[in-house]
Amino acid sequence: MIPVHLRQHLRRPILAGAAALVMIAVTAPAQAQFSGIVYDPTNYAQNVLTAARSLQQINNQIQQIQHQATSLINEARNLASLPFSSLSELQAQIQQTRQLLSEAQRIAYDVRTIEDAFTTRYRDVDMSASDATLIANARERWKDSVGSFEDALKVQAGVVGNIEGSQTAMANLVGASQSATGALQATQAGNQILALQSRQLADLTALIAAQGRAQALESARNAATEEQGREHFRRFMKRSGE
Repeated sequence: MIPVHLRQHLRRPILAGAAALVMIAVTAPAQAQFSGIVYDPTNYAQNVLTAARSLQQINNQIQQIQHQATSLINEARNLASLPFSSLSELQAQIQQTRQLLSEAQRIAYDVRTIEDAFTTRYRDVDMSASDATLIANARERWKDSVGSFEDALKVQAGVVGNIEGSQTAMANLVGASQSATGALQATQAGNQILALQSRQLADLTALIAAQGRAQALESARNAATEEQGREHFRRFMKRSGE
């Protein structure tokens, strides 16, 4: 259906063409009747041909305007924005995961903190220290491991909790993409799906980091415990020999 403003725009050339046809049709009989001019078939045929050409031009103009109207309607659809957005929800979920990582116990995800902890409790342990100091260091390392495993479980729980929200967001985005009326809406839906996948990758990265941190601390604790155990055994044997 042609919009109202286009119909008003088309009305003028159509009326002009119709008026031209009426004038041509009336001219020949009027001259024959009042001027005494003999009817000329050649002239009459020429007038009819001219009127037909004028009508064809008007039809061509109408088709051009219809094509322009269709093009404008398609452009409007392509520029229509997607009415659904999941970005705020995705950002909130990412912030929740970051919050869990920032609450890391004992040894945080910080290079300086890790270096200090390994210097005092893992790598450069003074084996000549007293038994009480060695036991205290061992207890601190045990607390590091327990805290890191607890942190990994919290991050894991947060990631699992985001799965339901991801499924809902994905269903909404796929529905919006399939019902998109233009290129812009389809592009925006695709961008939001990519954002959702990026958030899922961020969750996976956080989970791997948390689990890797826990395993690394546990491995370091086992190595330090083994070294400290040899020192305890040496002291025990020395005391037994005395």
